[in-house]
Amino acid sequence: MVDLQPDIHKKVCNFLKALDNLKTIEGKTPPYDAITEAGMVSLFEICFEQAWKAMKERLEFNGYGERKLGSPNAIIKLAFQAEMIDDEELWSAALRARNNVVHSYSDEIALSIIKDTQSKFIVMFEKLRQELIENWL
Repeated sequence: MVDLQPDIHKKVCNFLKALDNLKTIEGKTPPYDAITEAGMVSLFEICFEQAWKAMKERLEFNGYGERKLGSPNAIIKLAFQAEMIDDEELWSAALRARNNVVHSYSDEIALSIIKDTQSKFIVMFEKLRQELIENWL
């Protein structure tokens, strides 16, 4: 883990910790008991929340604060324009997954989120981690 000054990059620190926690689901295979399934989905939700807030913090630091930076969707679009992320569609898919579980929980949704997290979203979050470390910290 990168040694950061929490008062300067608090949201980035939170994201890095959340990603470390999320990575614990790598290699896990179904069937999952209800607690494990819910826990893995929660780890994704937390990591996603911390990721877009870290992007917002960096955008504001870089002078994008005069724009509307309220919603995750706006942050994703602006982060893509600012070349902080390279796949707006994948980030939008992660946002939809997060919204799906927030508004309606089912085993089907949970299993889809776990599968996508293991196959795509962890890599997506890792790219953001790398970008933040290389270009900001």
